[in-house]
Order: sequence, then structure tokens, then C-alpha cells
Amino acid sequence: MKPPFQTATRVHDVRYEIRGALARRARELEQQGNDVLQLNIGNPGAFGLRTPETMRRAVVRNLKHSEAYGPQTGIFPAREAVAMQFQARGMTETRFDQVMIGNGVSELVDLVLRSLLEPGDQVLVPAPDYPLWTAAVVLNGGKAVHYPCPAENDFIPDPEQVRRLITSKTRALVVINPNNPTGAVYPESVLQELADLAAEHDLILFSDEIYDAICFDEARFVPMAPLAEDTLCVTFGGLSKVYRACGWRVGWMVFTGALDRAQDYMLAVEKLAALRLSANVPGQWAVQTALGGYQSIADLVARGGRLHESRQAVIDAIERSRFLEMVRPMGAMYAFPSVRADVMPDFDDHRFAAELLEQKHILIVPGSSFNIEARNHFRITLLPEAEDLERAFRRIDDLLEELAEEPERVRLAQ
Repeated sequence: MKPPFQTATRVHDVRYEIRGALARRARELEQQGNDVLQLNIGNPGAFGLRTPETMRRAVVRNLKHSEAYGPQTGIFPAREAVAMQFQARGMTETRFDQVMIGNGVSELVDLVLRSLLEPGDQVLVPAPDYPLWTAAVVLNGGKAVHYPCPAENDFIPDPEQVRRLITSKTRALVVINPNNPTGAVYPESVLQELADLAAEHDLILFSDEIYDAICFDEARFVPMAPLAEDTLCVTFGGLSKVYRACGWRVGWMVFTGALDRAQDYMLAVEKLAALRLSANVPGQWAVQTALGGYQSIADLVARGGRLHESRQAVIDAIERSRFLEMVRPMGAMYAFPSVRADVMPDFDDHRFAAELLEQKHILIVPGSSFNIEARNHFRITLLPEAEDLERAFRRIDDLLEELAEEPERVRLAQ
């Protein structure tokens, strides 16, 4: 028998369990006729949260202009709309040629890292992180160095701890705010310290702000770019989350700050963008409409709105549970609960997620999938209706009760 075909070794070091083995098993269960509540992905359209009608009309009206390749950097109306958003945020000198459109933020993350990293270069990434960042660093020959954002500090990083991780090989600092997976929204003082740290050590600052308009209660989103004028700052945003258009695959990034020293780097990024010809053209026609005028996300996150009520349902369910605790999410569309160590000291997140799927038909993401050592967290999305989340947490508590009576079921294999 011939041996299996070769698989690149670098892929073995990549983790993306959000769509991994558990998700594949969930599909098998659904094919067997089971209903599975999929809480693993922030996918608004899957939970009935539709893209605004005005954006759909903008795409339809411009389909006749979408059949040819677009510019590798994106169509002018989309780039200009993003630049104007930055001008409104205080970056008054921002111009369209500082903006690049991509097939979602995921593609753009790959482009900026591939244009930057030499083998062994280091990138500072938060832990917990959105695992795409760590994966993209690894796939582009770098090393992800994770700086802690601990639950005991409301998942907010300590800039001094970040400083201690910087070496001569560090090239960039990643900030995810509002944060996925924790829901933390960083205060301006912390963002300013991180920006100053990047400038002091001549690091590129990558600011992932895809959830910028999803903040709850008193939380306030502060953009990084106005705080980081002394180094190169690359800010990422897109239509997927705030505008509920995940399938359209439209993201953007904006280069600000030390542009005089970034021209070669920006040209390298554009060269790689040219290799894939252009980003999805039809979806780009919705950007100008999305960023201008009425912002419907405000209704969803305000008290009484769909996302606010779903978040509150999770908060209430966890307060009722004797097993669970949680730092209240203040932004994004996720919660990151943990199982109390004093109640279940031998809890294992992967084993629990597998049993929850098999027994209760609920799909979650184990917390350690987000590049942390702790094994007592899990992530869920806040997108379902509040009643569905209430039912889900009743099932979660039921399983925890069963496991508490048989603790050997969650002990690590010897």
C-alpha cells in the first residue's frame, strides 16, 4: 500500500477548533436527524439576524458593475467610506489610499503577516485570543508569544506584563478590542499604554476592531489609531459582525501612524493582494451604505434589544448555577464562562464539550482552544434568542450535575 500523501508540517501546529472535530461531529449528528444548537460560531445570519435591507439593495443595484475584477486594493467608494469613518473618529488626515479591502479580515491578517515576518520573528498575541491570529503567525513562519489577559483582571491585559515579553525578535503587537472570545472592552488608558509600548519598541500595532459597534451598558469602544500616531497602526474592520453579512466576506484594514516609514511594507502587502487579483466585488458595494446613515446595530445592543437580552439571559443563567461563574461580557457577541474550580476541580473543557454535544446536542468551544492553559472555560455565542440560551444553560447545568455525581468521568486520562 502506498503511503499517505504528504501534509505540510506547519499545518500540524495550527489550531482552529471553532470549526474542528466537534463541529464535524455536530454535522454527523444533524445528518442522523438530531437538532444541534450550534453555539460555536458568531454567525448572525444563522440565527435570523439579517443584513440590513439597504445594504442588500446596494449590492443588487451594482451587480452590473461587479462582473469584472476589481482593483486589488478595493473599489474606490468602499475605501473612501472607510477613510471617512476614520476621519470622523479624529483621524482627519486619513485618505482612501490608506485603506485596503479584502475577503474578510481573515485574508487581510494573512497578508499583513506574510508581508512582515521572517522565520523565527515573534508577534505578541493576547491569551485568550481569536485563534486565527496565532494560526496566521505560525503559518507565516513566525512565533506567537501570548500575553496574558486573565479573568481575575476582567480579561484586560497588563501592559507591564506585555513589556516583559518583548525581545529583539518581536515585530508586532496584536490587540483585539472588543475582545473575542472574552467580551472584554479595553479602557482608553490601557490602549494608550499598549500604543506607547509599541512605539517605544518600534512594533507594528495590529488592532482587530471587527466588533467596534457592539458594546453593552456603560462600555465604550475606543479606536486604537488616534492613540498610536508614533508607530504604524493597522486597524481591521468589516461587514461580518456589526452589519451581519458574514457570507459576503468583506473586510478592510487601514494604515495610519508612521506611514513615512511604511511605504515599502504597504507595497509588499499590495503585491500579495494582487496575487489573488481582487476581493469579492459585489459585497464591496455595500460598504458605503453600511457605514453611512442609520446604524441598526445600536438597537440590537441597547437595553431591550435582541443581543442585550440574549446576553442578559446568559448572565442570569450563570448567576443561578452553582457550577458556573463568568466575567460579564461588555462587548462583541460571546460569553466566556468558567466552571468553578472549588466545585469541580478536575473539570476538563474538551471532555465536557464532547459530552455536551453527544448527550445534550449543544455545540460549544472549549476555552483552551483560545491558546490558554486553563481547562475550565468555554465560549458560546450570544446570537440565539434569549429563550434558546436559557434552555441551553439548563442542559449545561444538568450535565454538570451528572458529572459532579460521577467526577471520574471528567478526570484526565492517566
